[in-house]
Amino acid sequence: MPSPSPASAHPDTTFVLVHGSGSNGFIWAPVQRELTLLGHRSYAVDLPGHGFDAHYPVAYQAPQDLDAWATVPSPLAEVTLRDNVDHVVDIVRKVAENGPVVLVGASLGGATITGVGNEVPELVNRLVYVSAWSCVRKSSPIEYMTEPEFGESLLGELAALNVGDPATLGVGRANYRTADRTLLTALKAAILADGTDEQFLTVLNLLQPDESIAVMTADARGQADTWGTIPRSYVRLTEDRSLPVAMQDRLIAEADALTPDNPYDVHTLATSHAGFVLRPTELAAILTDLPV
Repeated sequence: MPSPSPASAHPDTTFVLVHGSGSNGFIWAPVQRELTLLGHRSYAVDLPGHGFDAHYPVAYQAPQDLDAWATVPSPLAEVTLRDNVDHVVDIVRKVAENGPVVLVGASLGGATITGVGNEVPELVNRLVYVSAWSCVRKSSPIEYMTEPEFGESLLGELAALNVGDPATLGVGRANYRTADRTLLTALKAAILADGTDEQFLTVLNLLQPDESIAVMTADARGQADTWGTIPRSYVRLTEDRSLPVAMQDRLIAEADALTPDNPYDVHTLATSHAGFVLRPTELAAILTDLPV
């Protein structure tokens, strides 16, 4: 077998893929298919309380009972960022026995992969953020959401999706099964504006209604002497109206200022927040061309 190009992923590389808020490993299926066609292994993580451990109360089903659902306790209320990091560290330890590891995070998944980088930098060959939170100066995504660069986000227009009191439940709870056409139109604009209505509904039906407040508010800052030593890449999504590109660029700049000798390798796709599922060939090409 010919030697791998120094400008591309080693053939024994495994891509460990970490989902964002309210999501699960299923979201990565299109990217995994493309990685497989290019000859690479991948592992799509289900963070604690996600995937087949998700919580779908009867009151969330149709016909919905929103008043009852507003008070149903959520197992995710007990899940912390530490739990997420420990879960992925365990996976990375096992995967690293087979070769290099590229750890990829989307959206809120960036907080988890940063924590893994802080914990086991020696086991991660590259970190990749796909329009993901990469906190350095401020401690958490929630803190960054008050900044001017987040002003273009459409998430603030979706308050009517929320069910129950987050302070009481310990989770943010969104009714993704709403039939309100105005809300659905606003949600599509926020997460998948470049998809068809059918593609949007497909993605919507992959989402889970609850996400831990503790994960969103925990200190998720990368540390220069651990996380900052790992080669890292950022895939900017320029049409993102959930995590706006202005905020993505700020996160990149702050990280580069922290570790000027190890700046981000930056790539760009003209797509929406979840639009990488519609552009899996392009994202897989970016991933497999990264030096590892």
